[in-house]
Amino acid sequence: MAYVAVKGGTEAIEASIQRLTFERIRSQELLEIKTIMATMRGMVDQVMSESSLYSEFLAALAIKQSEANMEEAVFLLRAHRSTLPRLYYTRVVETDTMAVERRISASFKDIPGGQILGASYDYTHRLMDFDLIDESKSVMKVWLEQFKNDEKSASESSDLTALPKVVDYLRQEKLFVEVEDDDTEPIDVTKQSIQFPTTRGERLQVLTRGQTGAVTSLGYAAIRGYGAVHPTVGELRVGKLPLTISYPTDPTDDIDNDYYIGEIKVTEVEAFVPISTQKENNVEEIEFEIGYGICYGQNETKAIAMSILDQSLELGSGVHPTQDEEFVLLHIDSVESSGFISHLKLPHYVTFQSKLDSMRKIRKA
Repeated sequence: MAYVAVKGGTEAIEASIQRLTFERIRSQELLEIKTIMATMRGMVDQVMSESSLYSEFLAALAIKQSEANMEEAVFLLRAHRSTLPRLYYTRVVETDTMAVERRISASFKDIPGGQILGASYDYTHRLMDFDLIDESKSVMKVWLEQFKNDEKSASESSDLTALPKVVDYLRQEKLFVEVEDDDTEPIDVTKQSIQFPTTRGERLQVLTRGQTGAVTSLGYAAIRGYGAVHPTVGELRVGKLPLTISYPTDPTDDIDNDYYIGEIKVTEVEAFVPISTQKENNVEEIEFEIGYGICYGQNETKAIAMSILDQSLELGSGVHPTQDEEFVLLHIDSVESSGFISHLKLPHYVTFQSKLDSMRKIRKA
């Protein structure tokens, strides 16, 4: 029996692409972009985060084109991102200015400004809601009108744009290790390949654009025994951050002349990690370090896992895989990992034939 290479040409490839389009529209139902944007928040947020491009419209288009295949959607959006010019860089954003929609702390029950539960599945029963099968627009509009009226009366009595950070209270008690400010210009990992050892800025960039499942899995591994980090969530925030750019022709670079260009929704986590330190006279004391996580949209599990891996990589002892930056950073990227796995579908005729020839020669010998 002979082994022959399977040949494919232009006609076969075009036929495959035609078949792909057929499978997408065969049911004769079209999914509108605005419907994806309005009803699939989690998916849109995940695609934007892993693509490093904040555009709900383009993320929804990528989801539609890929038939909700997340890896493919991220690939599409990253490819498009690479074609876009960089006209301006925004000012550094201070997350204290976040317009908070959700804010919780697992470290303190009572925090200044209060805990704000916001929109979360955390407090649902996770039971299937079969009423959604017959959900109607008329009922939806009535519910929305009532909700907006209730929300208006509640929001009038609270300012959610200047809530203090929980971490500042522990910092005032000097319970954190003092770290000097580092104003070094960060390396953009989307323009320059990372070199080991990396800076914390590079690690945070790779983590925030990492595949949600991969970041979550390694974060889980780190607290389950394959790492030395078990933090407490000091503060988790979900909200919108204002973005500004400096006036292009202003030589003074005065921040008061900045242009406001919009806002982005993010999830931010500051996790407290206890560490033991040796003080004078060999006295052992407990201090805290901060694991940091932030990502586009509302993706709390990823942001918490990111904060775990951030602190795990800061320790960097290499005892556990999750403390090895090369292991973590090179295996959590959606496009890199799915691309390498998928390359196994490409023709390996020559290498496989070579292995077959070797086996045959060994068996004949």
